[in-house]
Amino acid sequence: MDYTLLLVAVSILLFGVVMVTSASVSVADRELGNPLYFGQKQLIFALLGLFLGFCAMRTPSDFLDRYSFVFLGLALVSLAVVLLPGVGRTFNGSQRWIGIGGFTIQVSEFARLGLMVYLASYLVRQEKDVQGSYLGFVKPMLFLALAAGLLIAEPDYGATVVLTTVVLGTMFLAGARLMPFIISFGVAAVFAVALIYSSPYRVERLVAFLDPWGNAFGSGYQLTQSLIAFGSGGWDGLGLGSSVQKLFYLPEAHNDFLFAIVGEELGLLGVTAVLALFATLIYRCFAIASESLALGAQFRAYLCYSVGVWVSCQVFVNTGVSMGMLPTKGLALPLMSAGGSAVMSACLAVGMVLRAHLENQMAQSQAMPAAKSPKRQRVEASAAPSEEVRHAA
Repeated sequence: MDYTLLLVAVSILLFGVVMVTSASVSVADRELGNPLYFGQKQLIFALLGLFLGFCAMRTPSDFLDRYSFVFLGLALVSLAVVLLPGVGRTFNGSQRWIGIGGFTIQVSEFARLGLMVYLASYLVRQEKDVQGSYLGFVKPMLFLALAAGLLIAEPDYGATVVLTTVVLGTMFLAGARLMPFIISFGVAAVFAVALIYSSPYRVERLVAFLDPWGNAFGSGYQLTQSLIAFGSGGWDGLGLGSSVQKLFYLPEAHNDFLFAIVGEELGLLGVTAVLALFATLIYRCFAIASESLALGAQFRAYLCYSVGVWVSCQVFVNTGVSMGMLPTKGLALPLMSAGGSAVMSACLAVGMVLRAHLENQMAQSQAMPAAKSPKRQRVEASAAPSEEVRHAA
């Protein structure tokens, strides 16, 4: 068991519950009459996430590998079903959720996991083609293009960027040829520019990113309020629960911009601590992947690589957006931001990495020769003929 990874993941998860509660009290009190509403929901999601993570840790990686194509099918079908009229639920102009009982599920969070499992299995089965030919690179790109098209139809551009980064990053770590990456990034760049300029709204958001203070009460409002939160926090913050920006100034303070509230309430020290926790989590994912490769367990290695790339990308985008380093894009901070689907899918991913490490430990213990007891070694030494006796014979 990798107790470092487990401790770090649980720490981020529980800290997220605390920060979501702090960031949402005013909004929850005004809209729902219960200041702890979002905090209570986040705690329930965290507990469900821990249970799902435990289930993932108990699931053999061979099972995931064997049924990887089933997971791919479920991922693509779920992304298609959410677009059906009367099935998918629309919020803020995006149709990303499916209602089940009293809960809504953001299917893209779980579909990403299915695609990651399939990709890891594909890279093992087609290793020579991936590393030696263009065709091996193109095959998974077809499924990526299909999934990306369904995500754009929702629309969910943030999830599209993350999924594309995960697929390309994992294939690069698996040793795919360099030229297809150059071509892919060129195509993606052209497509991104075309997508931006096809919508006046997206052009406005890009301009707001370049000069948020030029329209501080319009398109740049959310970013300027986030920057004010960071500036107010200083070195050690205003204190837990003392944020001003969460008082209806910063939209989505408990969700996409939770990191800004961390900066305001806990200051640079709190921000550094959170980033250190994420850095440790990412490092352990890549370390376990390298450990799996050394043992010849390529499926486990590529799966851990994909989780590491995913968390790295999403943390970079979320924190970069909050600090004005990237254009505003709605992406949750893994394990921390409010949202049950994001929390539970992240817990599942961590559980799969923990399972990989557990299987690595079992493989190492089976490979080690049984150690001889000191008493047995003395008996064997006394029974063996001395060097002089052997020479005399």
